[in-house]
Amino acid sequence: MKRAIVLILALSVMATGAFAGGQGEDDGERVAGIVFQADQFFQIIQLGMQAAADEYGANLLLGNSDNSPQKEIELVNTYLTGGVDAIAISPLSETASVQALEEANEEGVEIVTYNSPLGADFPVSYINSSQYELGSSTGEAAAEYVSGLSGDSINVAVLAFDSQLPEISDQRVSGFLDALADSGKDVNIVSRQDGYLAEMALQTSTDIMTANNELDLIFAANEGGTVGAVQAVRNAGRAGETVVFGTDATQQLTQFLLADDGILQAVTGQQPFEIGFQAIENAILASRGESVEAEVIVPGVLLTRERADDVRDFQEELESIMQQIGG
Repeated sequence: MKRAIVLILALSVMATGAFAGGQGEDDGERVAGIVFQADQFFQIIQLGMQAAADEYGANLLLGNSDNSPQKEIELVNTYLTGGVDAIAISPLSETASVQALEEANEEGVEIVTYNSPLGADFPVSYINSSQYELGSSTGEAAAEYVSGLSGDSINVAVLAFDSQLPEISDQRVSGFLDALADSGKDVNIVSRQDGYLAEMALQTSTDIMTANNELDLIFAANEGGTVGAVQAVRNAGRAGETVVFGTDATQQLTQFLLADDGILQAVTGQQPFEIGFQAIENAILASRGESVEAEVIVPGVLLTRERADDVRDFQEELESIMQQIGG
């Protein structure tokens, strides 16, 4: 927690114009940073990218593939034609993203991946959270919670994103369930379905609760799923009966953790600023011919209802960041 707050505090000294794609020195490296959507997580990643570019005097070009494989290819080709020295990217596909990036690499562009894996060995570095530990961290909090419940068994529903990023989704879910098993309760998985968008998760959670009157817990493997699950429990009037444990740490989720209804119990969030910073840092260093770590694991941050002061501290710093993003 302290490590995350220190990183976030560092953002307060950054000029708000940096997020808009501020340029480094003309004689510095030209580095591209590609995200695949414009949510809060990736906005903060871009802040970290710009901070690294500023520190190293590099010229950062920011791009968003908007979850489009074709646009991802076009961005990579555009940056290659524009003469970038390196590309830091969260690939949309472990397989389909390989060809364009491999072609860029063969032309001398250093490739750094972050957040999502690439099924190739040419990237010089991969920056990521441990997806398993993101799940197991929340699972440990859930195990502590359910150990205080009466009865020998608990009914659990899982909201995943198996159809979107199956490997990452399964690692988070497996981490959660493995840790939950240490609660001493018999864990009955009543349903595992995709629910990674808030609207999707709201409907799916509602349907699961309708089919299971005695549902103790919902685990959501990402932000959208967590938001939708909490809203579904609220709408169903099941506060006090069904609780939610989730993933990611956003303004909305910190508000849920501080709400009096007791629905959201804990989340484990990533550290997107540091992920973005290290992705661009390693891209720049690699383009200079320096050695970089092949894999960097950035630890997650556990936020729980029981440690409300930590949640408030995190929330305040996150609000400061989002004000900078909003200009």
